[in-house]
Amino acid sequence: MATAIPHHRYQSSMERLINFNLRPSLGILERERAKHRLHSIIKNVETSNDSIIQGYSRPLLVRYTYEYSLSDRSKDTFLRAFFDTMPVTLDSDSDIDFSDTVLEEQIRTAFTGFADYLFDNFFLPLMASSQKTPQPSPITHSAVQRALGGEQEFSGTPDRLSSLRGICLTRDRHRCVISRKFDSREAENRFHLEGDMARDDDGMFLHTQRLFARLEVAHILPHSLVHTEKGGQLEHSKQVALEILNMFDHDAAYLIEGEEVDRPRNAITLTHDLHDWFGRFKIFFEPVPDQPPHTYTVGSYVRPNMLPDLALPLTRKLYITENRTIDPPLPRLLAIHRAIARILHLSGAGEYIDQILRDLGEIGVRADGSTELGHFVKLRLDGWITGVA
Repeated sequence: MATAIPHHRYQSSMERLINFNLRPSLGILERERAKHRLHSIIKNVETSNDSIIQGYSRPLLVRYTYEYSLSDRSKDTFLRAFFDTMPVTLDSDSDIDFSDTVLEEQIRTAFTGFADYLFDNFFLPLMASSQKTPQPSPITHSAVQRALGGEQEFSGTPDRLSSLRGICLTRDRHRCVISRKFDSREAENRFHLEGDMARDDDGMFLHTQRLFARLEVAHILPHSLVHTEKGGQLEHSKQVALEILNMFDHDAAYLIEGEEVDRPRNAITLTHDLHDWFGRFKIFFEPVPDQPPHTYTVGSYVRPNMLPDLALPLTRKLYITENRTIDPPLPRLLAIHRAIARILHLSGAGEYIDQILRDLGEIGVRADGSTELGHFVKLRLDGWITGVA
């Protein structure tokens, strides 16, 4: 039996290796070998007793994080990160000898460390902190800077959100992009000014309509990723999360650097309930082939009876302003959101995280100690949450 390798070794190893700017792409043959060895390791780990913890599958989390990376460059980044923590290399043309029990144990220990690193430093804090965009508050003005020498550093500044809501309402014609409900407060204002002559943004009379709701702005990638409360400097844990984000799409973190996190291209208008589902990665947007740009199938992992007014999936074309004076939601950001939603669902990690958050929010620590108190403490210390809702 191999000696267990301490988890902190993989934590520090991952933090050293997730620095992608200067790493070249893999060659075609090298990539195929690495992919084959990755899947052989996943298959082996799936046979172990500890591959699933409380409904969350580590092998599936790793597999789908790789498969839903959005480009070959992103997949190369993932493969390099993965094999840099393994006791085997990525480019050997020979099969891994799992009959060597010492090597097998080392691989499984390293695999657990890698999966837990992704879970603890990205998926868990992302879900815990991105349930809702505050409504409204000042626009977030975050700064993410590149440091000299190839390292990536991220810093943030205080939130400013109210302008973003107004811009998105204008672009989206004061309607939820999914339900098409009109903003009730805007309707009230127009009725007050114009009575029965009040019209919506398309020129239709409002008094003949029945679909109204209070609307909110929802970030596609949450502003919590670059939110800061400590003198404008982003916490180390959030820098790590942004670096992991780059494994989904190379340099994706820079799409939300500085003020970019609060640009209209990273936001959509939704009702309160749909905002909640979208923020929890239960609703996602899939582009429809052979249709005009910005046409999507709205998919869902929500039970149908929980959305009685909507028959999901359904097709929606997102609103575009005349002459594109306001940017539409960026397809690349919606693709990252969709990838995260699928990974969370298919691996069971989403339900596992929901259970952690329910336990903390509703009953605290159970008598048998089964509540994941350690996760909560880490989320608090790392600045992802400020309390139990």
